[in-house]
Amino acid sequence: MNEPKISVGILSEEELNFELYGDYKSSGFLHPFSGSFNARIVDGRIICVRGDEKIEISDEIVFEPENPNTDSFLLKEVTIGVKFHWERKEKQRFNGALKLLKEGDKITAINVVPVEKYLVSVISSEMSAKCSLQLLKAHAIISRSWLLAQIQKSNELKKEKTSYQTVFQTEDELIKWYDREDHTHFDVCADDHCQRYQGITKVFTDVAKAAIKETAGMVLTSEGNICDARFSKSCGGVSESFENVWEPVKYPYLTRIIDHKYEPENLSLDFSKEENAVKWIEANPPAYCNTTDKKILSQILLDYDQETTDFYRWKTEFTQAELSNLIKEKSGIDFGEIIDLIPVERGLSARLIKLKIVGTKKTLIIGKELEIRRTLSKSHLYSSAFIVKKSGILNGIPQKFVLVGAGWGHGVGLCQIGAAVMANKGFQFDEILLHYFKDSKLEKIY
Repeated sequence: MNEPKISVGILSEEELNFELYGDYKSSGFLHPFSGSFNARIVDGRIICVRGDEKIEISDEIVFEPENPNTDSFLLKEVTIGVKFHWERKEKQRFNGALKLLKEGDKITAINVVPVEKYLVSVISSEMSAKCSLQLLKAHAIISRSWLLAQIQKSNELKKEKTSYQTVFQTEDELIKWYDREDHTHFDVCADDHCQRYQGITKVFTDVAKAAIKETAGMVLTSEGNICDARFSKSCGGVSESFENVWEPVKYPYLTRIIDHKYEPENLSLDFSKEENAVKWIEANPPAYCNTTDKKILSQILLDYDQETTDFYRWKTEFTQAELSNLIKEKSGIDFGEIIDLIPVERGLSARLIKLKIVGTKKTLIIGKELEIRRTLSKSHLYSSAFIVKKSGILNGIPQKFVLVGAGWGHGVGLCQIGAAVMANKGFQFDEILLHYFKDSKLEKIY
């Protein structure tokens, strides 16, 4: 198998501004292109303008670099952290080819790039490229595994012409999960919905490049298949099982692991009993990801991630008005005043899979974890592993809700903060991977 190329969706807007550094060729045009361009749709066609020069095409155009090692292109106003609490816009620079694709009344910018070049950026975008070589090598392997597993899965779905369902709705329940199958014109997107990919802007250390070079073509496998390896910021002490977050499929390598060298004392991990979940979330048990070491955290987390200081245990408060307005805004449903938020089902890490919202006008069970997090926050709640405390009851209506929670993210697979602590303690990349991905093995496939 040779190193594959992949297509990454960067942004989709009615108007794009981009710059080509170097000579870029495009099929159907004799001369190369370089410099600053503005692209927009006029009368159903893509028009790219640079001064007096105008390129007009119907549905798509690809700009190929003549020298892939030195040529690059810049996209302006790229949104990162879409709908997360750190959302902002950046200029981003990329190697590889730039494809502009007309989708309705918008233009989608797609980067076509070899896998290993993509991965150098991913491990620098997901964390800081200043972190340890062992952590970056571990992350390179799971990012490569996840990417190739997604492409394989996408190809299988197309071949089978299977309808991939992610929403199950009745009058009493709305169960929905978010994965990457909604990308039809490119392999993966560039944001947290897939993997953070912010071009060559973030690639600034030799250690990130070394991590990719030393693991090139290496993936995790299980039962002869590339692992659909996942990761999140902080598992909160126990990792979650894949089927509780996404589609109802069990993977032996994506199930609960205790993020420590021994089981927690005096705490039961049977979270089907709510009292155990309450004790777990209110406790502060030892775990690899239970750290406040700023040196370690600054290695893993980019500047905007460090705006969040409560990784392991956290708390957020709402007044009745804030919560009822928020749920109405995020769900599109008027529940009236919120009477209660009731845990219905929890996963193996105490993350809620189903939550019942009880209002004066409407009662509904929602899930899975990301739907719960989106409904209860203007951006994203840190995780769905939380308990609810109510106070100020007036005529049966609580006036205040406090959510006390554990972890940051979905909690499946590798825990980035835990892995960073393990690397700092001297664990090698393969030991870190086999801690988080049970029953998997390392293979070099190209």
